[in-house]
Amino acid sequence: MRAITIPEPGGPEALVWSEVPDPEPGPGEVVVHVRASAVNRADLLQRQGHYPPPPGASAYPGLECAGVIGALGPDVTGWRVGQEVCALLAGGGYAERVAVPAGQLLPVPAGVDPVDAAALPEVACTVWSNVVRLAGLGAGETLLVHGGGSGIGTFAIQLGAALGATVVVTARKTKHQVLRELGAAHTVDYREQDFVEEVRRVTEGRGADVILDIMGASYLGRNVAALATGGRLVVIGLQGGRKGELDLGALLAKRGTIAATALRSRPVAEKAEIVRGVREQVWPLIEAGRIRPIVDRRLPMSRAAEAHQLCETSEHVGKVLLTTG
Repeated sequence: MRAITIPEPGGPEALVWSEVPDPEPGPGEVVVHVRASAVNRADLLQRQGHYPPPPGASAYPGLECAGVIGALGPDVTGWRVGQEVCALLAGGGYAERVAVPAGQLLPVPAGVDPVDAAALPEVACTVWSNVVRLAGLGAGETLLVHGGGSGIGTFAIQLGAALGATVVVTARKTKHQVLRELGAAHTVDYREQDFVEEVRRVTEGRGADVILDIMGASYLGRNVAALATGGRLVVIGLQGGRKGELDLGALLAKRGTIAATALRSRPVAEKAEIVRGVREQVWPLIEAGRIRPIVDRRLPMSRAAEAHQLCETSEHVGKVLLTTG
C-alpha cells in the first residue's frame, strides 16, 4: 500500500507519499481500507518532530479515518467485511489501509457522506469526552470555545447548542458569520476584543460555566477571570505555551476547576469507552441533523503537504480531508 511517511522532521515538504508494507490485523483489530483521513494539529506537530506517536501506534500521521472494513482479526465480533465505518486512531490514517482496534470503530452516521465521515471521530471524541463527560456541560449554561473555526471548534459549537447551552466563541472576524450559522450565540474577534470582557458582557457578569481551551499558558489567567462561579476550564492544547502563572486565589474564589487532557495517548480500553459514549450520545444528534461534519475542502492524500500548509495558516473552517480515491 501507500502511506504518508516522514523520513525526517521538517516543514510540509517532509511528508512523502511512499510504498510501505500492508498492515495485518492483530487480535481484536480490523483493517480499514481508507477513503479519507483528516488533518489535525497533532499531525503538524508530529511532522515537525514534536509529537511522536505513542508506543505501538503506527508511525504514519492521521488520527482518524473513514473507509470500509477489509479484514477482521481474531476475536472481533459485531463488525463485518465491507461495512462502512469511521475510526479514532492513534496514528496511521494517512494511508490506504490502517489496522484499528475494533473498539475504536464507529458506523458512518445515517445521512453523512462516507468520505466526510472522516471529519468526525477525533473531534467528536475530544469534544464529548471533555465538554460533556469531564466538564458536565448542561442546558442553560454558557460554553466558551477558543479557536471556534477549527475542527474542534466547529464541532463544539454544534454540540453545545444541541445540548441547550449558550455558546461563545473566539475566532478571526472573517469566520464569525459561519460560526453563528453553526449555533454560536456570540462571536469574539480575539485580535480586536478582550474575550474576558465580552464573556462578562454577554453573561451579565456571570462568566462562562465551561471553557474549552486550545491555547494553554497564554490564556490561563484570562480563562480563570472569564469563569463563572463553579466554572470548569478544560485545556486540550498548548498553542500559547506550556508554562503559565496561576492565581490560585482567583480560582479558589470562584470555586473553579481546571483539567487538562489528551486523547491520543490514552489506553485502548479508555478510548473504546469514549467511543461508546459518542456512539450513544452524539451519533443520534448527527443522524437527526443537529450536528454535521464541517469540511473546508478535500485534497488527494498525495497532496498532504499542501493540506498542512493550509492548516498552518488557519484560514480554513472545519476540517481539511485527505482522500485516497
